[in-house]
Parts: sequence; C-alpha cells; structure tokens
Amino acid sequence: MKIILETAIVSAVLGLLIGVALGFFREKFAVPSDPLVDKVRAILPGANCGACGFAGCDAYALAVAHQTATPDRCTTGGKKAGDQIAALLGLTSSAVDQIAVLVCQGSKDKAPLKADYTGIQSCRAAKIISGGTKLCQWSCIGLGDCTRVCPFDALHMGDDGLPHVDTVKCTGCGKCVDACPQNVLTRVSRAKKGAMPLCSNRNPVKSKVIATCKTGCIKCEICVKSCPEQAIHMEHGLPVVDEHLCTSCGTCVAKCPTKVFRLIEKDIVKS
Repeated sequence: MKIILETAIVSAVLGLLIGVALGFFREKFAVPSDPLVDKVRAILPGANCGACGFAGCDAYALAVAHQTATPDRCTTGGKKAGDQIAALLGLTSSAVDQIAVLVCQGSKDKAPLKADYTGIQSCRAAKIISGGTKLCQWSCIGLGDCTRVCPFDALHMGDDGLPHVDTVKCTGCGKCVDACPQNVLTRVSRAKKGAMPLCSNRNPVKSKVIATCKTGCIKCEICVKSCPEQAIHMEHGLPVVDEHLCTSCGTCVAKCPTKVFRLIEKDIVKS
C-alpha cells in the first residue's frame, strides 16, 4: 500500500513539474501569430471543407494574408466573405455566390437503361466498366458520386434517379462538379438571369436522341430561330445562350419541343 501511495505522489509531482515546464517553454518559445491572418480567419466560416483548394480555413487564411491566394475562393462564405476579406486587404473582390446545377433531365422515366448494372455503385466505376448505365452516353449515371462528396448535405438522389440540389444549403463549392464523370453538373451565379438549356446530349442525329432520352435536345434549332434577341446559337450540338443578350423573355422555354430550357431566376435559383 505504501509503495502504491509513494508512486502516486511521485507521479503527481512529476506531472505538475512537467506541466509547469511545458507552460513555461510554450510562453518562452511561442511564435507570435500574424494579426492579419487572425483577422482573415475570423471572417471565414470555419467549415474546413477544402473547396478553396487548401487543407482548411487556417491554411487559406495564411495564404490570403500573404497574398498567395485570392480572397474570393471561399465558396462557403460566398460573396460576403470575399468582399470583407478583399476590403481588409485593400483589394478588389470578384467573389460571386454560386450554386450547382444539373444540366441533364435524363430521369428513370425519360432516359432508359441500356442494361441492368450490378457493379460497383459508383458513377465513375460504371463509366469505366460499361460506359455508363443509360442509352444516352452523356446522361447522368445516377449512382450518387456527387451526393457523397458534398460537404454541406446539399445534394440528394431523388426517386427519379437524378441528384437534386438544395439551393439553400448549396454553396457552389464545386466538389460535386469535380466528382461527376459525365460533366453534367456545373455552377451558376445566384444573381444570374436568363435561359439555360438543361441537356448534355451532343448526338447530332435527332432519331438517336429521341431513342435515348425523351427530354434531350433534338437539334431542331427552333430556339435559335425563335429567339427575338438572337441570343442563342448551336455549339457542339447543343444550344448556347449569350447571357448578355438574353432578356429572360421565355420564348425558347415555350417553343422547345422537348422542354430543354429553363429560366435560371425562376426555375433554377429558388433561394
């Protein structure tokens, strides 16, 4: 019993001495923090999502303060954080609030499967193994790679087999865009307006488009011909909208026979 008590006393004394020593050396050899880095860090939301390209908010704050990174890369903090950091550093901010958008409408009932896929439940794996799961080779594969990488719980697979974006939670970090092997996810500014085609099918043959997706662009060019502002042209088999000319009149939305077009401010950005 005496040995146990003595051991406990010695351990306590040693622990106290080591604690005091550590505290002393921490103060003695402490590296003073950079006040500017601390101020930048205070502006950042602290999500540590890595969407800025750095390991976390601390690393990004250090890079921004040393001006080796621009102040507009924090998508979680959005335009507000970018503007505040830029003002702190005396720079001009180009930060914009963005959200992810799915440029495909190939749901289960619109884009048929080419076969039953039973392999690894990953879009990237399915693309490598079989070129995807649907007859449309450009369609969303629907196995949820994008939902698994979203750090903000802003993407969920719907019953239609497509990922749905929660525009309130989405910060436009771009992780889902990078994860999609089909390139059917993109980012748009929350402030953007105008018409947007939601299709990635670049097959130039109308009959083959119809056979692979009921909502695919059939290259009829009605949108191009009917646009009163001549804001639409075809590029690589898909309509492209000149946002500087588009007035959100909705003519292309109404005229498109397969309902490819949506108005961004009305049907896409809802928050």
